[in-house]
Amino acid sequence: MIKNDIWITEMAQKGMISPFEPGLISKSEQLPVISYGLSSFGYDIRLSSRDFRIFRHIPGTVVDPKNFNPENLEETKLHQDANGSYFILPAHSYGLGVALERLEIPDNITVICIGKSTYARCGIIANVTPAEAAWRGYLTLELSNASSADCRIYANEGIVQLMFLEGEPCEVSYQTRQGKYQDQLQMVTLAKV
Repeated sequence: MIKNDIWITEMAQKGMISPFEPGLISKSEQLPVISYGLSSFGYDIRLSSRDFRIFRHIPGTVVDPKNFNPENLEETKLHQDANGSYFILPAHSYGLGVALERLEIPDNITVICIGKSTYARCGIIANVTPAEAAWRGYLTLELSNASSADCRIYANEGIVQLMFLEGEPCEVSYQTRQGKYQDQLQMVTLAKV
């Protein structure tokens, strides 16, 4: 069953989402923002301004998830103007960012991250990824720019929506099996095997 705003609020008060915004915010100091916070059946998390990296081509190399070369990722400058703080994701490129909110998922819940329509309409695809039962930390977010134009990716504003799916308690949670991405810090976490 997908969980609603009442349940999300109750669990956030117990530490599931921190910081937690109890309403859907679409303006900040009278400026429009890409919405974040609580919605009817989900929660829109924000992109942190702390870390955003873009894949770059290094001639003669292949990106290998079993032996990831951090030099394949280039740190990106945070820009600022009257519309807010943002990173630039070049056309036809791929970037990694990190969530502003820390999550602590209950052991009978799996969270699915899905893209927001505002970005989807600009050609930005957020990879659909799970946060498994009893996972905790800051999500690393994977974004692809499928358009032929560079795109702004706004920091401290909504980036993906989380959907909370409840199941029967599992025998082995992410925490009990000591998953390799447990307790991620607020920085991009590279592929691990």
